[in-house]
Amino acid sequence: MDLSVLWIVAVAALIVVLLFLFAAVKVAREYERGVIFRLGRLLPSPKGPGLFLLIPIIDRMVRVDLRTVTLNVPPQEVITKDNVPVRVNAVAYFRIVDANASVVQIENYMVATSQISQTTLRSVLGQHVLDELLSERDKINSILQGIIDEATSPWGIKVSVVEVKDVEIPGGMQRAMARQAEAERERRAKIIAAEGEFQASERLHDAAAVLATEPIAVQLRYLQTLAEIGTTQNSTVVFPVPVDLVSPFVRRAEKELGEG
Repeated sequence: MDLSVLWIVAVAALIVVLLFLFAAVKVAREYERGVIFRLGRLLPSPKGPGLFLLIPIIDRMVRVDLRTVTLNVPPQEVITKDNVPVRVNAVAYFRIVDANASVVQIENYMVATSQISQTTLRSVLGQHVLDELLSERDKINSILQGIIDEATSPWGIKVSVVEVKDVEIPGGMQRAMARQAEAERERRAKIIAAEGEFQASERLHDAAAVLATEPIAVQLRYLQTLAEIGTTQNSTVVFPVPVDLVSPFVRRAEKELGEG
């Protein structure tokens, strides 16, 4: 055989070997797994991470990313339980825990998870009143996470966090809520003032009971009040006069008027 023919055969064999190795040798990163189909049948365990071999033509591989995915749930128009229209958007964090199930059990896990998140968001928020949606956000997030995680679990997906990001309320409702908050503050102020008046009346009642036991205590209290007035820069002095001093003059004047 001619030497040139041998070189051609050797080069061809080398090319075939290189093509075989290129088709057979695969590398998966640390966060990747290779789901292998051999003649259309799923192999029990995915390949990776690292270097592994496939049988060319016979094996087909689907790469699956195991990193946590951030899914933005588009804004949803929701009618709350108390018939208030709101616009709500959310974000969900999930990752694949079963690579085989994410490929075999669902056609497109990203689209499916997004759709189930939107449906669950509308359904859950429609069962709560607006005040709960604004003040009990952690409770609602927990409910959303549990429902979405349960729905996507057969697809090999684990939903770790669901957060309601923003709640848009119509302008008219915002003004109504502002008026309600103002009325609530006024109500609290009136209650506090009334409570203060009630406590003050109780203390005055107790003080009157103490002063009634000692009549001279009333006179001492008058003198103390005059001393307090005198300490300030005040030109007006109010001096209390006991009724006993003026009552004889009043009776005498009434008697003279009766005789006249």
